Amino acid sequence: MERSGGVLIAKEAAVTSAIRVRRVYENPEPGDGSRILVDRLWPRGLRKDAAALDDWLRDAAPSSELRTWFRHDPAKFAEFRRRYTAELGLPSSRAALGRLRTLAAEGPLTLLTAAADAKRSHAAVLAGLLAGEAAAAEEPGDAACWAHLVCPDCGAVVSESHREGCQASVPQSAAESGPRQ
Repeated sequence: MERSGGVLIAKEAAVTSAIRVRRVYENPEPGDGSRILVDRLWPRGLRKDAAALDDWLRDAAPSSELRTWFRHDPAKFAEFRRRYTAELGLPSSRAALGRLRTLAAEGPLTLLTAAADAKRSHAAVLAGLLAGEAAAAEEPGDAACWAHLVCPDCGAVVSESHREGCQASVPQSAAESGPRQ
């Protein structure tokens, strides 16, 4: 947050880069940016020394159980998306998701998968989620929707505690009764 003329302005890093999904077997392209494999298992037939990728985030992939249930059946894709999105909220996926958010904020990001249908894969769901977060972060929003979270006396975000000496941080009953004697 930053002060400008006495007004508190919320600043958030917006993801402005392109997020794409490609098969790991495809040759890299100049605009790929960071190339991240997001499959739980290493792709069949691909040598690790021949893979043109920057990182392998297994924890961004769906669980083995969900992957086995889905089996890339297009009829199950909507339910797969719902279940996978729920899995991404689990503690085991948070670090990988955070890393992807950081990479997306730094520049172009290409999510790599071995899935034959990359458009109906977990990588596509992940790309949609990251792109949706980016779009939401770019919307400025109405200051009134978050203004109640900022202390008018000290300018601190209330949930993070008031600044030292702020009278608003003193509970109302203690402030009214004054110091005890």
